[in-house]
Amino acid sequence: MLKHSLVISFCYILSGCSNISYYSQAMGGQWEIYSASQPIEHIIDNPDTLPALKQQLIDILKIRAFATETLHLPENDSYTYYADLKRSYVVWSVFASPKFSFQPYQWCFPILGCVSYRGYFAEASAQTLATELRIQGFDVYVAGVPAYSTLGWFSDPVLNTMLFWPKTQIIGLIFHELAHQKIYIKDDTPFNEAFARTVEYVGVERWLAQHSSPEAVLQYQQSQQQYLEFISLVLTARNQLQVLYQKPLSEKKMLAVKKRIFKTLRTDIKTRWKGYDAWISKDFNNAKLLSVATYQDYVPAFKKLLHQVNGDLKKFYQKVAELGALPIAERQAILNNL
Repeated sequence: MLKHSLVISFCYILSGCSNISYYSQAMGGQWEIYSASQPIEHIIDNPDTLPALKQQLIDILKIRAFATETLHLPENDSYTYYADLKRSYVVWSVFASPKFSFQPYQWCFPILGCVSYRGYFAEASAQTLATELRIQGFDVYVAGVPAYSTLGWFSDPVLNTMLFWPKTQIIGLIFHELAHQKIYIKDDTPFNEAFARTVEYVGVERWLAQHSSPEAVLQYQQSQQQYLEFISLVLTARNQLQVLYQKPLSEKKMLAVKKRIFKTLRTDIKTRWKGYDAWISKDFNNAKLLSVATYQDYVPAFKKLLHQVNGDLKKFYQKVAELGALPIAERQAILNNL
């Protein structure tokens, strides 16, 4: 509780009056989570707990132990509590970029530094910001988020918003958020997200290898292959658009070509897979593609780094921390070379 008070006080000192409303909603949202949190063991022991929820929480305690014992992720109270927020998402994140650029609009915060999104605990507030940015001419994407990391400042609980997902995604989400607690580099969202995504992928593979059948492992690998093919399509379109935006074209001509590239991407996705209709129907623009690239661009580099240390996660974390200590331009150059 003291840590909570110190963080909030520090935020107020640095934020200034113009951001008080934003930090107030952040405080309120975090307090809502804190107030709703109960030890998972108490919920498991409660005879009124539904059997399906009880089994999910039993499994999560095993996953949490695996994260520390096998993946060497932080050992703390995170994901040993449960909170039911009575809604589908915990926060809604706003991503934005210029109409003809993939340079992310950034927001800067005390402690966290600058990040490529801004989160709200109320969807209406996120949509209000999104509308303001659209009026200014930005491409905007609003995404519902099932979980986030407080980087160890609080004990992050398991949320009901996480439990709508398939089990492998829940496992990955816990590993992903704990990875943020392990290593977080200020002012470098692509680095942080790709690192956490790499730990997520590797962690799920190692969990399944120990706790699931060969058929389950194969099914996960097939789903990952489909996801990687989807990511490849998105990044290919992003790269085509990046080339386009460097050309000396009129705004009208550039907009026409941009629309054509997005139309091709939409058709390619719909032709290959079902289930993406909602994703490609709304906010299908630079900001949405940017949100995907932010999480994926450096994943191959981090996987190669892990391969260089023969899959030893302790050595991997050490190398990642060393990379994080470098100036950002040098860090990015090394990752691009990898």
